[in-house]
Amino acid sequence: MSDRKKALVTGGATGIGRSAVLALAKAGYDVAINYASSAKAAQATAQEANALGAKTLLLQCDVSEDAAVRVMMAEIEKQFGHLDALISNAGTTATWKVKDLESLDMAEWDRTFAVNVRGTFQVARAAVPLLKKGHNPSIVNTASIVGLRPGPQPLPYAASKAAVVNLTKTLAWNLGPDIRVNAVAPGWMEGDWMERMLGDKYDDLMGKRAKATPLKRCVTADDVAETMLNLIQSNRFVTGEIIVIDGGFTSST
Repeated sequence: MSDRKKALVTGGATGIGRSAVLALAKAGYDVAINYASSAKAAQATAQEANALGAKTLLLQCDVSEDAAVRVMMAEIEKQFGHLDALISNAGTTATWKVKDLESLDMAEWDRTFAVNVRGTFQVARAAVPLLKKGHNPSIVNTASIVGLRPGPQPLPYAASKAAVVNLTKTLAWNLGPDIRVNAVAPGWMEGDWMERMLGDKYDDLMGKRAKATPLKRCVTADDVAETMLNLIQSNRFVTGEIIVIDGGFTSST
């Protein structure tokens, strides 16, 4: 059995999840990479992590399905024996026309909450026994700035991230002192997710957001991963906190 620390990243194939996997691998962790449908991207991320010295597990699982989550955790126990860190990043969103409440499909509302909120809870619950066997175990959830203040994102996405904020604090209360639980709340992030959100207005709106940000750029997935790793490896007396990562935008508006 390797003496490297062990971590699970849900939604680990792309975006923030991919950056988190690679940051953990560089920091000396073996990483279980969960994905729902992005098999090819997950394999590519695993190869990058392997090249950094990490042992990886590829685990296909819809985190909204508790039975599948339990099977995933059993495989992690078999291969890793314990977990030192969980990054709960799996997430989805809905489609809608901004400010048109009737354009929202309630089936998409339910799906967004099933993955973003129920899934976050189910993975944390199933991971607790493995985390309790780890060293200074820590959970980091992916929230969002729109879970803290209004934005143009679809209502169910924003509301689900507000739920993740509360869930993080409530889990911290319930799992202390054994396991610390924190969350990150990224602002507007460069990459595919915001490209889908903003469409052909992406370049213009991201440029304007960067100009209005004290640090003069928008957040990247690597920025988020850096903060996640810091919460896991440091901040030993910090739990139940939501760390905003937006270059100071919300503090200056």
